[in-house]
Amino acid sequence: MGKDLWARRPFFTDDHEAFRASVAQFLDRHVTAHVEAWDEAGIIPREPWREAGRQGLLGINAPEEHGGGGAVSDFGFRCAMIEEFARVNATSLGSGFSCHADIVLPYVFDLATPEQAERWVPDLCAGGKIGAIAMTEPGTGSDLQGIRTTARRDGDNWVLNGAKTFITNGIHSDLVIVVARTDPDPGARSRAFSLLVVERGMPGFSRGRKLDKIGLKSQDTAELFFDDVVVPADNVLGEVGRGLPYLMGHLPLERLGIAVAACAGARAALGWTLDHVQHRQAFGTPIASFQNTRFAVAEMLTELEVTQAYVDDAVRRFDRGELGAVDAAKAKWWSTEMHKRTVDRCVQLFGGYGYMREYPIARAYADTRVTTIYGGTTEIMKHIIARDVLESR
Repeated sequence: MGKDLWARRPFFTDDHEAFRASVAQFLDRHVTAHVEAWDEAGIIPREPWREAGRQGLLGINAPEEHGGGGAVSDFGFRCAMIEEFARVNATSLGSGFSCHADIVLPYVFDLATPEQAERWVPDLCAGGKIGAIAMTEPGTGSDLQGIRTTARRDGDNWVLNGAKTFITNGIHSDLVIVVARTDPDPGARSRAFSLLVVERGMPGFSRGRKLDKIGLKSQDTAELFFDDVVVPADNVLGEVGRGLPYLMGHLPLERLGIAVAACAGARAALGWTLDHVQHRQAFGTPIASFQNTRFAVAEMLTELEVTQAYVDDAVRRFDRGELGAVDAAKAKWWSTEMHKRTVDRCVQLFGGYGYMREYPIARAYADTRVTTIYGGTTEIMKHIIARDVLESR
């Protein structure tokens, strides 16, 4: 009997596994049969979001008093959910959920006033509102200090102008956390930026085209435009001028989530490949009998399990409040490069079938490429790590 790649790891408890089972049931009933149709349509409807909210999947890590599951300091529940989405290749919906649950929700329940939390968190947990965060601009990627979107004070309001791009959940979003320059003084440096919450329907807030990506075809990624959008002072998230520190404080969780998804994606790809090489024959024998195949499988499995051990440890450190930006950067770049490398090798073992979109490995090949780019490129991650080790000596 072959190795079960999805065998329970010591990291997970019975509670995590029970939650995993509920996620698998949700995927089986509401997602897996629709993935290809959603890819063809280029968009996922809102109903899966509402259903996930009804089942308590979207806000598992949010405080109970606002309708969440209360697992604020136990990222293991989100890990189980991410892995189940990867197992069935529902990565487009999974990445949208991750942006909503691992990025937007923590910003809100960490930084919001009690009144803001009451206004936004219950709907975000229930799937009634979809969240997004708008950092990237057409001329700035990882250089957050180059942000040009501005917000000027006008009485009790802020007037927002600018454009954002590559925004996950951009089309469907009802609540967008916008990073804007609120102090035009060049000397303000990191104190120049704030977080403003823009809500659907605010005059001057518009959405551009849904971006046509080579992968994650049904994932909602868009351009956003702000033309004299009047944002009430009550929609400032946290303190004015603290935007960049807030971003730096929340980036480790975003990057940890990407690392978890990378390991899960590599695990799923390897699983599909093991099934294929054991049944596909060449020269009258299964491909799995060839030394080249066996060595490739051994190498991929070892890389995955060594990487998984580091990422699982990072999850535990995050839950203890000990995961810093540098270690999150290590997890992010290494795991996504491993994921990309693994999927590429799996496509090769599939042969021509690996290039056909009817096979999950082909869709995974296109979906995986962006993971070394979003959330901070591999090169930026290496810069963060090198700066830490070299400048601290």
